[in-house]
Amino acid sequence: MSSSVRSTGDRATPPSRILAPTRGTVAPSAPGRLARWLAARIQRLVEPVRVGLELWDGTTLYRGSRPPIGHLVVADRWTLYGLAVDPELQFGEAYMASRLDIRGEFALVIEALTRVAPGSAWRGRLSALLNRGNSLARARHHVHHHYDLGNDFYRGWLDRELVYTCAYYRDSARTLDEAQRDKLDLVCRKLRLRPGEQIVEAGCGWGALALHMARYYGVRVKAFNVSREQLAYARARATEEGLTDRVAFIDDDYRNVQEPFDVFVSVGMLEHVGRKHFPCMAEILRRHLRRDGGRGLLHFIGRDVARPLNAWIRRRIFPGAYPPTLDEVSSRILAPAGLSVIDVENLRLHYARTLADWAARFTATGDTVRAKYGETFRRAWELYLAGSRAAFEVGNLQLYQVVFTPRGGAPPFWTRSDPFGPSGATG
Repeated sequence: MSSSVRSTGDRATPPSRILAPTRGTVAPSAPGRLARWLAARIQRLVEPVRVGLELWDGTTLYRGSRPPIGHLVVADRWTLYGLAVDPELQFGEAYMASRLDIRGEFALVIEALTRVAPGSAWRGRLSALLNRGNSLARARHHVHHHYDLGNDFYRGWLDRELVYTCAYYRDSARTLDEAQRDKLDLVCRKLRLRPGEQIVEAGCGWGALALHMARYYGVRVKAFNVSREQLAYARARATEEGLTDRVAFIDDDYRNVQEPFDVFVSVGMLEHVGRKHFPCMAEILRRHLRRDGGRGLLHFIGRDVARPLNAWIRRRIFPGAYPPTLDEVSSRILAPAGLSVIDVENLRLHYARTLADWAARFTATGDTVRAKYGETFRRAWELYLAGSRAAFEVGNLQLYQVVFTPRGGAPPFWTRSDPFGPSGATG
């Protein structure tokens, strides 16, 4: 979300931040004593998950009792040094620059590596201290970096509604398109939307949820977004579907909301707010969510234990992102706003399945992505999707849906099974 891809017809220039540093071509030399020592240390770290290390001269160090599931193939000594010094960042940097390759089933090797101990605590603390937060200007800048890559890019591998958040698979046979529609309806059912209510959606993407709420539940929606390409697409859909009288797509930050509303909903945006700005969200909810019958839902990527997002993902994919814990959301947003948690559901494995479906579709569009954005960009997104899937598979990341109401208010449903009963949809 830092510098954008500028679309010009069928051509696009990838953002400079996605391009990895390059070095001059140097003939490979035999690994020296330092390189072999560092390689042995890395091999000991990854050997328990049955991953081998292969150096640029063909040397392999794997000595496990069972065959490896795959190998990391290191192209040069500088790549090896980077993996030894800062693996969380340099693994991604090297892979996207083709200085590191994976031999074996890609997703399986990435998941195995994800099970290795996470990055060092001191790097995480330093990163948190250096994080400048997401001001209004910086938030727009970050969104521009990730979401304004051109709608055709996302159309190639998302579902037909362009929903770029965790789907909801009611059973294993559900397709991605069916699961995303089920997720939209799950959100509406949990909120027990009623015709005529005023909804504020913070971060609306390409508008699928706002349009779904207006079309099937008869509510009025003000959907806030700072991605120009997403807004243009959403507005065109609203016009085409005759919903402009019920949905307003607003080119502004949700922090500039001024009027009261019945329902607040945010799907896939909270992880981009940043801890420093949680009090601002709390203040918006405290001042503008109606106390009588008001309610809301936060759908977000989170963690069990507070820790920054992967360093490479923050640098190349999601600048400024931070996945909060449930405790942080409760104590720093909801409680200060005078709100109570009504229901919490963890859809972690649903997101792993979503990412698997996205990755399969992305792989199928690989030649198109390579031709338009370049191989470095394609490899970066390939790794991002596989690494994210692995993080949800092994439990490093969680996907929470939290329903809340003003403290002392009545919950929107009586029993936990109620949101999955007869729909409140109007048509």
